[in-house]
Amino acid sequence: MSREDAPLPGGKTVLVEFENRVAWVTMNRPEKRNAISPTLSAEMFQVIDALETDDRCGVVVLTGAGEAFSAGMDLKEYFRETDGLTPTQRAPIFRTNAAWQWRRLRSYAKPTIAMVNGWCFGGAFTPLVACDLAIAAEEARFGLSEVNWGIIPAGVVTKAVADVMSARDALYYIMTGETFDGKRAAEMKLVNEAVPLAKLRERTAQLAATLLGKNPTVLRAAKLAYRHVRDMSWDQAEDYLMAKSDQSRLHDPESGREKGMKQFLDDKTYKPGLGAYRRES
Repeated sequence: MSREDAPLPGGKTVLVEFENRVAWVTMNRPEKRNAISPTLSAEMFQVIDALETDDRCGVVVLTGAGEAFSAGMDLKEYFRETDGLTPTQRAPIFRTNAAWQWRRLRSYAKPTIAMVNGWCFGGAFTPLVACDLAIAAEEARFGLSEVNWGIIPAGVVTKAVADVMSARDALYYIMTGETFDGKRAAEMKLVNEAVPLAKLRERTAQLAATLLGKNPTVLRAAKLAYRHVRDMSWDQAEDYLMAKSDQSRLHDPESGREKGMKQFLDDKTYKPGLGAYRRES
């Protein structure tokens, strides 16, 4: 989908805005602090599916409308209203939620950034962690409050938290239900960095621009390689990374490896440690 006048994906609960090849994807239930409902999940899956092949999008930024990133799962729509359903009836509802929150985002073809502008609780941790990178407002408020109302952080929330936070930090907030701000989230590496809310979009746009300057084929291969090798032995990782390197070189329409080596070794026009090769040459 490359036409400038192609219809925007999204709907009532998900908004999409294109700017400089960045797709700003907004969870849009501000009256519910963007709590994730079955409708939002279904729309979000359609949106990220469409953006993956949309030429107007080189980077996806996930954020929330109003004062929240997301308050987590909509308890009424996802739990109380589904309590009377059979497992067979409930399965598609929860499968769609998992489909966008982590199954697609973790292996997405394009770079993804979570921009946490406010409240981020419970189930919202899953897409936050599934995104490649995350920037938070210093004023944002995070919490794993499930223990306060008698359940555990289920779905794959606990798995998501364990993937990026230390055991001590994760257990502290899982067991106490206490909240923390964006600065603390950055200290614990739940997010990459925290900035004042007034500078949040500007900083996120800067990061997106940096990613857009990289070779997209290699960037995708690099991030997927990282996710896979984390659970491999050293020997397995060596074999996998060699194969992945050859694969990315074979499928790279830019011939980035050859361009980069020529510009560094022959032309002496750039230094890899200080920036990317000139892609337009």
